[in-house]
Amino acid sequence: MLEDLKQEVYEANMQLPKLDLVTFTWGNVSGIDRDRGLFVIKPSGVEYDKMKPSDMVVVDLDGKVVEGDMNPSSDTPTHTYLYNHFPNIGGITHTHSPWGVSFAAAKMDIPAVSTTHADTFYGDIPCAPALNEEQIKDAYELNTGKVIVDEFEKRGIDPDAVPAVLVSQHGPFSWGPTPDKSVYNAKVLEVSAEISYHALQLTRDEIHVPQYLLDKHYYRKHGVNAYYGQNSAKSKDHAEHE
Repeated sequence: MLEDLKQEVYEANMQLPKLDLVTFTWGNVSGIDRDRGLFVIKPSGVEYDKMKPSDMVVVDLDGKVVEGDMNPSSDTPTHTYLYNHFPNIGGITHTHSPWGVSFAAAKMDIPAVSTTHADTFYGDIPCAPALNEEQIKDAYELNTGKVIVDEFEKRGIDPDAVPAVLVSQHGPFSWGPTPDKSVYNAKVLEVSAEISYHALQLTRDEIHVPQYLLDKHYYRKHGVNAYYGQNSAKSKDHAEHE
């Protein structure tokens, strides 16, 4: 079942240690088949160098295992909730990458202070509140998904324009149209967090990029007028050729 998606999710998971986004088994990637209402996710606690595509676990959108000999990631209820409430996402990545976790531990958004950030995230990466004792004792992972979605709704943030979040005292989640793209966004989050940390040590001035610079860098890569790269909407028209 979903053999191609299993391979895709396996390869995305294998990028996490290569990109220095995980220590030991502290992370997971999933990917969804929207037409079938099923997603594939890493098995819980399995070391990356011992994992195979066939180890990936198939789960439905009620969070029930449909196929797989192993237990799915303990974060499966969070992934399930995000897939059910953010309908455009095709893959989700969760890590405990240290720069992202630093901001989560401080209960701080990752501010948009550079074009590195603005190329991918249209604004600050929000930090959702820490879960309370009742939320942790009762359906912890499901409630993690709920605080993420609630924070985006409360702030009016478009999850397609800001495809990542921190959960206070926990760590980052990112997503994208594919599992691979969700890993890409996880790495950009980590780099942006490191840049923001150092910038905040160097000055106490207001250092957010201005709106016009955020707009320029985000929209040159995204949307109907994007021209970055080789195959964006207007990339063929952007450069002058003799």
